[in-house]
Amino acid sequence: MILPFQNPRRVYCAGPLFNQAERDEMLQIAAALREGGFEPFVPHADGMEFAKVRPQLIAGGCDPVDVGHWLHAAIFALDVYQVVVGCGSLVFNMNGRVPDEGAVAETTMAWMLGKPIVLFKEDARSAIAGRDNPLIVGQARFTAVTEIGDLAAALAEQVALAQCEPAQRVACPPHLLETVLAGERLWSELEALGARRDTQPVADLVLELFGPGKAKATPPALAANIATTLV
Repeated sequence: MILPFQNPRRVYCAGPLFNQAERDEMLQIAAALREGGFEPFVPHADGMEFAKVRPQLIAGGCDPVDVGHWLHAAIFALDVYQVVVGCGSLVFNMNGRVPDEGAVAETTMAWMLGKPIVLFKEDARSAIAGRDNPLIVGQARFTAVTEIGDLAAALAEQVALAQCEPAQRVACPPHLLETVLAGERLWSELEALGARRDTQPVADLVLELFGPGKAKATPPALAANIATTLV
């Protein structure tokens, strides 16, 4: 069992992060949510960035192909943990020619758990005759916010409608639990490094948790780190 609603005011900010303009927009979204009383989690600002850690691991003698695999495993575990347990709600930035694929997956995970979701889109482009994919927008009651300044109020409304209890328990299948535990361990270690998080200790952490032989099985040390996740 997991506690997916234990942090009702913490919101996962999902969206594209592939250029500076996209990253800046995600920070603007986070700032608006913070001003509205929420605690946003933005992957590139609060988690770890692939592009910054990869050179450090390669410089240490690791094979570039292996490094890519380890980092993908680490990012997957961290983001899944934040969506499933770390954050109680989600805002999806749908701006772009097509919705960001990773953000679509994150939004669906949140929706399947019953978490409050708000879509943000001010981009006029759409995929289906002026409409967006119903399998995406349906997860937010077929509505979207068009102004960043309105996001906090819209999310507060969805939180009230959802009436999610922080102590509510939800069954978790083994494969998801394994990923959540790995992400929880990674997040606790990242938090211990502090806000600065120099790339070398982050690279060492990735190597320790997801390096050779680690990404295919849950490290035994995780057994001692389940208190906040398992109930």
